[in-house]
Amino acid sequence: MKPLRIALTKGRLEKDTVNLLEQIGLDCTQVREKGRRLILPVGNGEIEVVLAKAADVITYVENGVCDLGVVGKDTIMENGSHFYEILDLGFGRCRFALACRKGTDFFGGYKAKTVASKYPNVARQFFESRAMDVRIIKIEGSVELAPLLGLADGIVDIVETGTTLKENGLEVTETIAGISARLIANTASLKMRKQEIEALAARMEAQIEKNREEKSV
Repeated sequence: MKPLRIALTKGRLEKDTVNLLEQIGLDCTQVREKGRRLILPVGNGEIEVVLAKAADVITYVENGVCDLGVVGKDTIMENGSHFYEILDLGFGRCRFALACRKGTDFFGGYKAKTVASKYPNVARQFFESRAMDVRIIKIEGSVELAPLLGLADGIVDIVETGTTLKENGLEVTETIAGISARLIANTASLKMRKQEIEALAARMEAQIEKNREEKSV
């Protein structure tokens, strides 16, 4: 049988996922010594890891070339979800927040507001849920610049510690949603390879719970 293929988001989520796979007894030596390779065997070859950018992880899973993927909830919220989200992996924790210049009242006044974000869909959904008509501008780089240059009244961005906001004279006005890494599955794979996927997810979930208990002691 062909290996179960799992796409990992390169970088920190990749490292955290590899740690978790090792904790459940899978040999990840090839991934740790990957060099420039992007497709690597794990365990005894029963799993194959594909290293990709976050948005591409979703594309590979949705199109069935990967059975599973590990991706942040931020990417899921922005890019939609024609797949199953089967497990909250608990790492990569941060949050989506609305932030503005310190001391300003974003929700005050009658003037239509402008918001800058790398995540226009997340921003749009948030303001639609508030029945607010907001102009949204997509920014690719340092989104904190937009309020400083007078381009926007606020930003919707990922906040981890809030240090970058503070250093640029901004503050969180409201938290929109919590974010963490999720295990996602292709809809067809979940039917065809149900036992394998569920067994792997159960092992990962048990290990996450064990790690949580050890931390709380």
